[in-house]
Amino acid sequence: MGRATIYSIAAMCGVSAATVSRAFNRPELVSPVVRERVLRAARELDYQPSSAARGLVTGRAGMVGLLVPDITNPFFPLLVRAVQRTADRIGSALMLIDAEESAATEVRLVNQLRGKVDGVIAASPRSPAAALREAAGELPIVLVNRTLREMSSVVCDNTAALFDAGEHLYGLGHRSFALLAGPSASWAAGRRAQAVRRWARGRGVDLVELGPFRATYKGGRQAGEALIGTPATAAFAFDDLMACGVLAELAARGVSVPGDRSVVGCDDVLLAQTVTPRLTTVSAPMDDLGQTAMEVLTRHIEAPDAPPESRRLPGVFTPRDSTGPTP
Repeated sequence: MGRATIYSIAAMCGVSAATVSRAFNRPELVSPVVRERVLRAARELDYQPSSAARGLVTGRAGMVGLLVPDITNPFFPLLVRAVQRTADRIGSALMLIDAEESAATEVRLVNQLRGKVDGVIAASPRSPAAALREAAGELPIVLVNRTLREMSSVVCDNTAALFDAGEHLYGLGHRSFALLAGPSASWAAGRRAQAVRRWARGRGVDLVELGPFRATYKGGRQAGEALIGTPATAAFAFDDLMACGVLAELAARGVSVPGDRSVVGCDDVLLAQTVTPRLTTVSAPMDDLGQTAMEVLTRHIEAPDAPPESRRLPGVFTPRDSTGPTP
């Protein structure tokens, strides 16, 4: 026997192919008795619904896009996995797109996605607000780790966790700190910098700001070199990848961590747990972040006129081995 189709199911049940299609895609238009007969026949014939055929009926692609600024950053594979798991549970495929840290590329890609996907999750987008809104048009979109008016967003709020990191370092005797800033176009970098500044002002400690640096290992090496030229005994790095570059640069220059300097990262990617010394950091709730973003996007796909919503999930301070008493 060949592969089962809606026509073979229709012949088995004595109904039209259109009725079979409605039984799968618009069940409210089919009587319960007929729908049960169709579903029973589909099970007997081992029928696998065609996503293309379903799209013709529902007007949906059955696919969502996930746009990330840099797939080589270890933060984003964790997000991809969390989003994909949720998308799979609701029967949607996932298209992954890498913008390669280019705001212009982001805008072009979002434009190209219109008509090809049902909606987009844009993770840490770098594009100017107006350009991103124009590119999205009527396409449902949810931002992760960035907020914009008139767009839904899901962010990891690290403010309290960064305050906890500061108090941890203060308790270890540190009084002079460095802020190793992330990319200037990154909303998350700005928010993290604000949190560190607020904590430093409240504690009355010295804070030198260095950067911005790219959120890469190489950017971290550059940040580490800049850190050595300051009196700071403890540093807040924008993220874990940058922090690992800082650790490597300090080690190459004979600077001990945590003996001479203490370093704090952010995000708690796998690299933070495997590097030596293990990185003190802020842990992001990656599974919840991806799941929530996908759930919010699904609501907008199903109800395009629904008002935008903003969700905030807290980060958690996680002390490890890269922080110690002041020298």
